[in-house]
Amino acid sequence: MNPKVIDRFLDRAPKWKEEMTLLRKLCLDCGLTEDFKWMHPCYTFKGKNIVLIHGFKDYCALLFYKGALLKDIENLLVQQTENVQAARQMRFTGKEEIIAGEATIKAYIFEAVEVEKSGLEVKMKKTSEFDMPEELLSKFKEEPHFKTAFESLTPGRQRGYLLHFSGAKQSKTRASRIEKCIEKIFDGKGLNDR
Repeated sequence: MNPKVIDRFLDRAPKWKEEMTLLRKLCLDCGLTEDFKWMHPCYTFKGKNIVLIHGFKDYCALLFYKGALLKDIENLLVQQTENVQAARQMRFTGKEEIIAGEATIKAYIFEAVEVEKSGLEVKMKKTSEFDMPEELLSKFKEEPHFKTAFESLTPGRQRGYLLHFSGAKQSKTRASRIEKCIEKIFDGKGLNDR
């Protein structure tokens, strides 16, 4: 990985530049390999993702890919949303927090590496365990070939659609979302595929 890519990312960061630079140094001090994935600095161990650095409006964060498996003795990890199954964030709102917590942050990174070395995997919720909106079940009854197309999608694509459809509060909106996605589902594409 060319470190200049990360340098450029940090130089262009509209916010959290100093904090992300400190987090980068901590990740490298822990012996992780630097990469750039999903438009963010990513740190790996033997090709396996360990942490990602990203910034948001109110905080910057280290995203631990298998954070759900960490002991989190200090109670520092946050589940971004209820639908995130494996990843957990350690959030920061200033460089002082990172400087003061350096030893703890490194301990979490080293624990994440040990989790990866051990081969542990997060037990992911199966697609069948997600709520199936009534509007989708009705559409399946109306058009059995649509149900077949949906079931032919990868589990991840199915979950993406289920979360999108279920996220609407009103039945009318759920039905509208389903209608708008029919063509993509028949094409075997995920919600965000083009």
